[in-house]
Amino acid sequence: MDGVSEMIGALVDRVAGGGVVVLSGAGLSTESGIPDYRGPSGAARRHTPMTYQTFTRDPLARRRYWARSHLGWRLMARAEPNDGHRAVARLQRAGLVDAVITQNVDGLHTAAGSTGVVELHGRLDEVVCLDCGNQTSREELDRRLREANPGFDARVAAVNPDGDVDLDDAEVAGFRTVDCTFCRTGTLKPDVVFFGETVPAPRVARCFALVERARLLLVLGSSLTVMSGRRFVLRAAKLGIPVVIVNQGPTRGDGYAALTVDAPLGRVLPAVADRAVGPLPGGLSRPGTAGAPVAAAAG
Repeated sequence: MDGVSEMIGALVDRVAGGGVVVLSGAGLSTESGIPDYRGPSGAARRHTPMTYQTFTRDPLARRRYWARSHLGWRLMARAEPNDGHRAVARLQRAGLVDAVITQNVDGLHTAAGSTGVVELHGRLDEVVCLDCGNQTSREELDRRLREANPGFDARVAAVNPDGDVDLDDAEVAGFRTVDCTFCRTGTLKPDVVFFGETVPAPRVARCFALVERARLLLVLGSSLTVMSGRRFVLRAAKLGIPVVIVNQGPTRGDGYAALTVDAPLGRVLPAVADRAVGPLPGGLSRPGTAGAPVAAAAG
């Protein structure tokens, strides 16, 4: 038995007792084709995320963001849940996972079948007007942006974790943004928490309440670099609630963890679900269905 198999056994022992609250990060979605910021795919090393302050104060930066995000959304909308997302949903259906808190904005937990997911950083498939508060779907905005930019079809190599792509300034120079259809002049923003923006206090309070009732906090695919997620690990540690971390590479929460597993989540989580819940019929590691796109539903 290799070291990872031994750690999976220890993880199964922890999870089998139930009362688990999952805290997931971008590393869980990498196997769905969405890169993370600081893990093996390292988007942060080449990409500076849009900040709330820049988005709201700089019209040119806002146009650049929407041009990039418009193209990135086409790739995000096609992303499907991977084996890790499905394993979390299986553990929840079996009653072992009580709640899922995710720092991701891709909606893949819900698409995989998890219920009551707390999306800490919001959802990329929803759009909000910063002036009147009206909410619309990203699908509707995508249609409007296509109509406003019929000739815009820049080449996309890869999507970033926050849903935009890298483009040269020359490629976005002629891109046209659109305003809110409700108030007619309002500025539209993806209903996600940008860097430099504060997570709504009621949402944070709900997450703290879930963590405080947990028997185990299971961190999946998060480096815990930013306080937005790390604060829940700190609260669990303060209350004596065991913390288990599954992530590729070290995290800033390792010193608080009772167990750390450094391995691909797509390998670890299905194995944990198989052993804690039982294998799927026919020995399959996942359902045969294709999974729902992001449009059906956050480091």
